[in-house]
Parts: sequence; structure tokens; C-alpha cells
Amino acid sequence: MSKGYDFIIIGGGSAGSVLAGRLSEDASARVLLLEAGGSDRHPFYHLPAGFAKMTKGIGSWGWDTVPQKHMQNKVFRYTQAKVIGGGSAINAQIYTRGNPQDYDDWKQMGCAGWGYDDVLPYFKKAEDNETYENDYHGKGGPLGVSEPRAPLPICEAYFEAAAALGIPRNRDINGARQDGVCYYQLTQRNVRRSSAAMAYVTPNRHRKNLTVKLGAQVRRLIVERGRARGVELLDGTRLMADREVLLSSGAVGSPRLLQLSGIGPADHLAGLGIDVVQDQPEIGANLQDHLDLYCISELSGPYSYDRYAKPQWAALAGLDYLLRRKGPVASSLFETGGFWYADPDARSPDIQFHLGLGTGIEHGVAAMPQGGITLNSCYLRPRSRGTVRLQSADPAKAPLIDPNYLADPLDREMSIRGLKLTQEILAQSALGKYILAERLPGPDVKTDQEYFDFICTHSKTSHHCAGTCRMGVDDGAVVDTRLRFNGIEGLRIVDNSIMPTVISSNTNAAAIMIGEKAADMIKQDNGLTT
Repeated sequence: MSKGYDFIIIGGGSAGSVLAGRLSEDASARVLLLEAGGSDRHPFYHLPAGFAKMTKGIGSWGWDTVPQKHMQNKVFRYTQAKVIGGGSAINAQIYTRGNPQDYDDWKQMGCAGWGYDDVLPYFKKAEDNETYENDYHGKGGPLGVSEPRAPLPICEAYFEAAAALGIPRNRDINGARQDGVCYYQLTQRNVRRSSAAMAYVTPNRHRKNLTVKLGAQVRRLIVERGRARGVELLDGTRLMADREVLLSSGAVGSPRLLQLSGIGPADHLAGLGIDVVQDQPEIGANLQDHLDLYCISELSGPYSYDRYAKPQWAALAGLDYLLRRKGPVASSLFETGGFWYADPDARSPDIQFHLGLGTGIEHGVAAMPQGGITLNSCYLRPRSRGTVRLQSADPAKAPLIDPNYLADPLDREMSIRGLKLTQEILAQSALGKYILAERLPGPDVKTDQEYFDFICTHSKTSHHCAGTCRMGVDDGAVVDTRLRFNGIEGLRIVDNSIMPTVISSNTNAAAIMIGEKAADMIKQDNGLTT
């Protein structure tokens, strides 16, 4: 039995949620949002500090990478969201947009309409910014964007330490300049997470033309005579789209579903016994991600939030949040950071910092029994390129995720430079009253080979994957500049997989922008009210 819709959106993550909210604004458009994951009702999805639970399994698929051949075969946990809201429901809520030059680079590659001046209005359209309303920021949009409510004194000492190295304080890294250390703005409203689903879907569930199905895993796209007609779910249900199928499953999920549908590299698909619908070698190629390194220092007193991991302190933290909306539960734990240079000649900052107000916050990261802080760094413009492929035609099997970290020697050099810079910052006298000693990498790591050996154990993904269904104007591009799939009508891809190159920061704000811009293009192309 089939039921018709105008638009079927596959994936209720950051971009897919935006599409659902915006397309259903026109009451004549019948919109179906399919999300393979579940509800976001659990309190951890709403509390800012709930992020600490997310990379350890809650709300994720539990996937890992293949062994990384350029990192001594290290296997990385690769958290992919399994909940409405996608990455915006489980991330650290950091609101950064990248550098303006990132988007101007896309434009220079031929992606007309995607320069910084073109995308800035869509960042502003999304925002309900509690602090700014100016050339760079907007108020009144669906997405809450707020200042941190629970910084600690050690954050100000971090700013002083950076200043001693010539790194300035920046009050708005999404404004005129990206350079400097900062308190990040956060996707929060009233000290609660503002995920894309909370912003664009939940307030609009009453619309009669919007249908949302959770736990709805798509088995394949239905393609007939060169046009996407709908989807088939795992249980065999067929759902048809009269206008367009909109694939918004992310930089891993989108190429995975395309390949399961017979759309991708023909040799790979045929080798798995999948009938080839369209040979497109670039699907699942061009995977880019930021490799996250970290320096951990033990503290000389209770200057971080580590002590609140103990049950009696956790109870007090919960009470503090309920009564005052303050304390560790009100913290995303990584709301301090900034941007600077590993290469002093880089065209814009090429290193990003995240100061973690504790240790062992994320999966696989060491914890200090007496309490500590973690200063992460990631090289923002990696040259290495990886892939997302299938291990089987069985949709229940995890994909083969290969970020191919550090395949390019420059990535290795710049990543290590960034790690050394975090050590320099934490060694400054401004932090002396707080820090007892650096524990990782520690004083025994001195040579570049020792640094490399260290990061092959102590590193993680930054959760910024992109590029696997890239936009472009060349023959190999997966989608055109209106995000229409090249070679199959009635199909668009709307998520971070369309990025030609990964932006120079966290990627969630950009995914929401992509959703906003795509919604306008889809409305225009289908004669809907914009």
C-alpha cells in the first residue's frame, strides 16, 4: 500500500529538520520527514551537559572507522546520530560558521550562489541570537543562539595565557574576523539545547501537511526511468513523492543509502551483488574530517567540572541547574576555544581550539582522577581524502568509514604543530595557579616521531565529516549548485555531504544554513510560497 506526498525528506538531522519546517510553511505542500532514529524526549538531549553522554553511545549508531593505515591502524569511534535532530541533538552546541573564505573558495570552484555574501543571509535567517542583531547576526529565527551560562574562572585564565602568546580575545568569531580565542556562542535557548528538530520540527508538528515518522529506516530509493519516485522502507512499505525526494542523511548516511540503492561506484556495487542503477564514482569519495588532538593537564584544585562526576556532586549540580540554570549541567563543557595559526602564512586561521572543562568527557579520552582540563586542537583544512563504502548489501551492516586521516604529510605536520601550541598555552603563567602538571602528552614526548606515536593513540574525530556527495559544475560532481542530483531527476541532496571542501570550524551551523538555502531553492523550483 502506498501513500503520496509532494516531498519526502530522508533524515531528520540538522538540514533535514530545516527542510521539514520550511517546506511545510506552504500549506499546499505535503511533506513527509523520515528519521531512522528515535525521539529526543530523553532529558540528556535537552540539558547542555548531556553532550558528555553522547559520544559514549546514547543516540548514536555505534559505528567505527576502518583501521587508519596512516595512523598505525588506529580505529576511531565515529559517532553518527540516531535521533531526530541528528548531530544537532547530540553535539556540544557550538555555533561556528567557518571562515568567509571557505565559501568564497566554493564560489571560485564554480559554485555560483555559494559565496560568503550569498550564504550569510541564510545564517542570519536561521538565528534568534540573544546578543547580536547586526550585519552578521539575526534575531527572530527558529534557532536559539546564546552565550554560555556556566564558564569558570579558568576560562579567563586561558584567555590571558593565549594573550601572552600574541593570540587576541575575540568577542564574536562569527563576525568581522575569525582570529582569536573566545567564548563560543551556543545553539541554546533558555539554557536548553536548541537542536534543529527542536527549532524547526517540534513547533510545527501541528501542521496538517507535515508528517513525521520516527524509526523509519529507508532500505532504498525508488528510481524509475531516470527519476526518483519515492522510497522503500526496511519493512517493504513504499512511500511515493509527487515532486522531489530530498536526501538529508549526512556525510555518511547519504552516500551509504545511495550505494544501497545501486547509485555509486559500479565496480564496488557489482562486487557486493547490488544492481547498478547509476555509475557515479564520486559518491562516497572526497570524505573530509577534522582530526582532533588533545593536551590534558591535571589541576591543583577543584577548578574544573570533573568533581561533579561523583554522585553526591552530581546531585548538587542538578539542583543548581533547576534553581538557577547555572553550574555544570548548564555547560556544554566545550564552550571556550578559538582559532589561530599552525602555518603563520595561512590565508585564515587553520587551527581550532576547544577547551574542555574536565577530562574523559568524550569516548576514548583519558580522565584525571583528581580533576583536570582538556585543550583540543584540530587542523582545519586537511588535504587527506577518505571514503564511505559498503561492507555488504545488507542495510543492517555498518558502512566502511575511512577518513584516511593524515594520508597527506602536511596534515600530520600541521596537526602536530597545533598540539604543540596547546601545550604552550597551558604552560603560560596565567594558568599556573590552576595547573599542577601536564599529563598528556607529557614531558617525555619530545621528537616529532614521539608526537606522532602519541597521536596514534590519543586522538579522535571532531565529528565534522563532509564532502561525500560534493557539489560542483564539473562532470564528476554529484550535485549541481541547486543541489539537484546529476543524472537522476527529482532527487536532491541537502546536508554537509555536498560541501566541496570542509569548512574551517564546527559544521552544524553550516548544515542548518544549507537546509535554509536549499528550502528556498526547492520552493522557487516548485512554485511554492517563499
